[in-house]
Amino acid sequence: MYKNHWMDKSEISILIIEDEAVLALGLEYTLKSFGYQVCGIESQFDSTVKNLSSYSPDLVLADIKLSDHISGIHIAKYIWQTHKIPIIFLTSYCDEKTIKEAMSCEPYGYLVKPWKDEELNAIIQTAINKHNYFFPHQNTLQNDGVIEFENNVTYHKGKSILYKEGVALNLTGNETKLLDILSDYPKEAVSFERISSYIWRESLYDVGRLRTLVYRLKQKVGFTIVESVFETGYRLKVG
Repeated sequence: MYKNHWMDKSEISILIIEDEAVLALGLEYTLKSFGYQVCGIESQFDSTVKNLSSYSPDLVLADIKLSDHISGIHIAKYIWQTHKIPIIFLTSYCDEKTIKEAMSCEPYGYLVKPWKDEELNAIIQTAINKHNYFFPHQNTLQNDGVIEFENNVTYHKGKSILYKEGVALNLTGNETKLLDILSDYPKEAVSFERISSYIWRESLYDVGRLRTLVYRLKQKVGFTIVESVFETGYRLKVG
């Protein structure tokens, strides 16, 4: 059943990624007027990484086009893959190519400039609430541990990479998500509902779709590393 994960605005820390100073400062003022915290304004990759380590923001507002030979999408993709922090893109671009590229970061929102302050506030609240529901285990994702399987297969949690005999396997996004959620509880069964919520962000689950995902992962690895627990869910097959 859905549980409310609503956070007070004063508890929400937001990182702004924007290279136009006037726009960034205006956005900061707007966010603070709504009661949010702003943990910084960045426009470069290295400074963004340092900010993430220092402040651990709850949300990132990122412009897609930055001037320093790097796109906001590139930075956002790194943030999502390594920290699982929800991202909202703020942009003047809404062409099909840009939107498709932005979707690779799995953003929680996409606002085209100019937007109304009320729209921004609503999309922030929605993103935070959804993220806290679908990623209740997000604080454990920073664990850089390695999980070992038989036949010299290992899963590096911090990098979200599955290795077979030292070679990284080419996993799909959903296969990686499956291993991510199961690796948080390596010797426990994770329910079908929770796995589905994490992978597809849906409160209702389809066991058939999960079975297909697990089967394809088995085919790719060559043996079973994810096993079914009768009428409960799935778990990693570790010693």
